[in-house]
Amino acid sequence: MSDPWLKRLRRRASAPFDRRALARRIAAYHAAPRDVERAVDAAIDLGGRGAYRVKSVQRRSEILALARAVDALAPRVIVEIGTHRGGTLFLWSQLASERVITCDLEAPGPRGVSYDSFPPPGSGVRVDVLTGDSHDSLFRERVVERLGGRPIDFLFIDGDHTEDGVEADYRDYAPLVRPGGLVALHDIAPRQAIATNRVDAFWRRLAPTVDAEAIVEDSDQVGFGIGLVRVASESLGPPSRGMQVDR
Repeated sequence: MSDPWLKRLRRRASAPFDRRALARRIAAYHAAPRDVERAVDAAIDLGGRGAYRVKSVQRRSEILALARAVDALAPRVIVEIGTHRGGTLFLWSQLASERVITCDLEAPGPRGVSYDSFPPPGSGVRVDVLTGDSHDSLFRERVVERLGGRPIDFLFIDGDHTEDGVEADYRDYAPLVRPGGLVALHDIAPRQAIATNRVDAFWRRLAPTVDAEAIVEDSDQVGFGIGLVRVASESLGPPSRGMQVDR
């Protein structure tokens, strides 16, 4: 038997145990009092193994500062572009009071069966998982349909990290955020380990045109950094490239 074959066999054999272990971790989290710092720590690494591991790639100080700002907003509806391994979805599920819509190019796989159990028991928060290309107009229509006429209170953009990609996500989804709401973009630090990560280029154009705050732990860090936009008007448009954002 080849090594890859053995690995697949072991994963299949351990899957029921891994799934139950993740369920126990989620239940243990919910059994303790609600706290933003605990929610952030769980989002960074809730634990689990293999396909059932829930985590996020974040700097703790940055995501904690963002979580506190979102919590102060008392959001009803949160939308994120880019689910990855479900860590930030877990965090937003603790902060929203009605609905969290998470969007990703790829299906969540086995860990997705646990997403409905992310919100606090009895909270009534609904988690909607949408798979597809956020740049597709039909996908945007699906998001609007799931919103059911509700405005977004907080939008987290952490999907396509190319300059054109993050610009398109901002253009298409930021207009759905209510005045007074928040939009956050991940990975705005100028130095990135991956050359195609160019969120910083878009952030430099956007920040002077909006009520913006850069949440960056260390100016010399590689990767990470969160750009926060406070929506205060009826227009959310970055300059240049002829891009216009209409509400």
